[in-house]
Amino acid sequence: MRLLAAVPFGRVVFTQDALPAIRPVYHLIDEGQIIVVRNRLTARFTTVTDDRTNVVVAFEADDIDPVSHTGWSVVATGFARPVTDPDRIAHYERLLDPWVAGHLDSVIAIEPSIVTGLRLV
Repeated sequence: MRLLAAVPFGRVVFTQDALPAIRPVYHLIDEGQIIVVRNRLTARFTTVTDDRTNVVVAFEADDIDPVSHTGWSVVATGFARPVTDPDRIAHYERLLDPWVAGHLDSVIAIEPSIVTGLRLV
């Protein structure tokens, strides 16, 4: 989780129409164990997590140097759910400034059950 906290963006993997889908997201690690992402309410990932509670997703982030072929990759698999507490939403919105144009109006928390990774040395 420390490595995930060291980079600003990663990829979330979820099921869309019974097929795997991957979306880049920027994130933060809360309390050393919860992955928090912001998204648009109309985004596919957000609509999937809003339709059901405890949707299983995977989150992957890495830092790999293409010249030296060194770095790391971490995959966290667990349950995603929308954050609904207004105070927590406001807190995360302050910490996660949008990188893209448009309004990000959804906050999703991922609670990992399995965290795996590898180092390239």
